Amino acid sequence: MTAFMRASDAFTWAMETDPRLRSTVVSVVLLDRSPDWDEIRDRFDAVSRRLPMFRQRVVESSPPAPPRWEYYHGFDLDYHLRRAVVPAPGTVDEVIEMARVAHMQDFDRARALWETTLIDGLEDGGAAMICKFHHALTDGIGGVQIAMNLFSLSGDSPVHEELPPEPHLTNRSPLSGYRDTWRYDAELLGRAVAGAVRLTPRLIYAGVRRPVATARSAAATAASIYRAVRPISRPGSTLVTKRGLTRRLGVHEVPMPLLREAAHRSGAALNDAFVAGVAGGLRRYHEQHGVAVGDLHLTMPVSLRTQSDEMGGNRITLMRFDVPAGEADPAARIRAVHERTHAVRDEQSLPYTQMIAGALNLMPRWYIGSILRRVDFLASDVPGVPVPVFLGGAPVRAQYAFGPTIGASVNVTLLTYVDTCALGINVDTTAIPDFDVFYEALIAGFDEILALAG
Repeated sequence: MTAFMRASDAFTWAMETDPRLRSTVVSVVLLDRSPDWDEIRDRFDAVSRRLPMFRQRVVESSPPAPPRWEYYHGFDLDYHLRRAVVPAPGTVDEVIEMARVAHMQDFDRARALWETTLIDGLEDGGAAMICKFHHALTDGIGGVQIAMNLFSLSGDSPVHEELPPEPHLTNRSPLSGYRDTWRYDAELLGRAVAGAVRLTPRLIYAGVRRPVATARSAAATAASIYRAVRPISRPGSTLVTKRGLTRRLGVHEVPMPLLREAAHRSGAALNDAFVAGVAGGLRRYHEQHGVAVGDLHLTMPVSLRTQSDEMGGNRITLMRFDVPAGEADPAARIRAVHERTHAVRDEQSLPYTQMIAGALNLMPRWYIGSILRRVDFLASDVPGVPVPVFLGGAPVRAQYAFGPTIGASVNVTLLTYVDTCALGINVDTTAIPDFDVFYEALIAGFDEILALAG
């Protein structure tokens, strides 16, 4: 049977009817020297054979079935793997500019949804690799798992394993897609009926035995689901209110031991200090413009991935809640973020993420926009590679990830590498036209967090 998208993957695909909600992810890997191109090509070839979505395109289905992944004739690995030379003077800024242009360009939807470009010519003899993929392929943690199939723990020439066989393509009839969709719809209806038959007696029994507790639990679950899908009438900020299509990218590095120590001294976790740093930067940016700020709306991906999950695909849910950006005391801000984040991670709607995403996929596209476009900022914390690694024999110097804004004014993605927290900053320049002012405010926001470490 055809492989249909999971509901959460289909959600990231469907929202792109509004180009401001485009779900493109770009990662930049900086290398000490130019890597072995043949080894990189072999490793990507192996990944594309192990993960079907790397050789498949997305084909629309008739609702309520989600789009489906489908192999296609003419897959060309060399289309997805490219080489380029960075313009003079060959600095990291030129690489980030190339990543910015790639981030704003849509995919060829007749092909697989990923592209990789190796860039030579950096001024210090180094190189870089820009990896671009659609969020429907994987989430942040899944991307790190895929990356570990590309990296090696040594710069020595690897022992090449035998590649998995290429997928066998068959000629599908024009009606096969419709048949698979009908089967999917029938199975969906069957699972819904079976679930109702199985759960209804339990609910009746619980309602008779513990009517008050059952009613409270049902009400709490319904309220939690409503919080996940309710539209936002207006942004928390009165300054960054517009949204557009142009992006600016930037990077910043924070020592992970200091950020963790600042969090621990405030009774919180590293992610809480990270979110508090971004919120502090936004507070300082508003102050630069003489605008008061209170609570801001945040979208934060929460990972649902388990050890039994395969690589690829999305195992996250997007939780929206308010953070006290106007709190001037960094320690108090971290503690407040910790309390609100802890409450979000205990939301009763989390087990119903796929059901919620499936329902949203059937909603009008304007409703999806109403959920996302008035969020003030997005912050994502991705645990990266904890040890030094090599790519094609070349030592990896740093790695940055730039997640999509999906309707927010800015997305700041934290990706750890060894003992460094690398921040990938993706700004909607319609919302924040003075990128340099915001960048300095963001650095100052993290400096006041790190100062708590002593």
